[in-house]
Amino acid sequence: MVWNITVTPFDDSDAASLRAAQRKELDERYGTSDHEPGIPPSAADVPVFLVARDGDGVPIACGGLRPLPEKVLGAGVVEIKRMYTTPSARGTGVATAVLRALEHEARRLGAHRLVLETGTGQPDAIRFYQREGYSPVALFGTYVGSDNSACFARDL
Repeated sequence: MVWNITVTPFDDSDAASLRAAQRKELDERYGTSDHEPGIPPSAADVPVFLVARDGDGVPIACGGLRPLPEKVLGAGVVEIKRMYTTPSARGTGVATAVLRALEHEARRLGAHRLVLETGTGQPDAIRFYQREGYSPVALFGTYVGSDNSACFARDL
């Protein structure tokens, strides 16, 4: 399959639509809308947001990068935020393509390490990140103490 993955403003309508679909799915999965510790990402702190579109231009996947304050994990560490693939596009490889594009963009930002948090109620996401070379790490930042968080990292 061929996808068009582009850097897109965080507040772009396609980006917002994908993030809303992710939130809806997570709300249903966790049974609550209060399932993310910490400060939600925004256009002010996510300098890179990618949207993947299929051959017809339909947005099908996304993900962003949020640099972490140096005091959290040191210099050069960037967090992956709002990684999501629509159910109809799962299993096509687009999530891996977005992840690799995020890694490329993180290097461009000068990052040497990527970290992420996903929920313990998302075993599919946990398997995906581990398959793609991300290793479990201790909870960091606002995730410390969360019973629903699993954190992962990969050196670039």
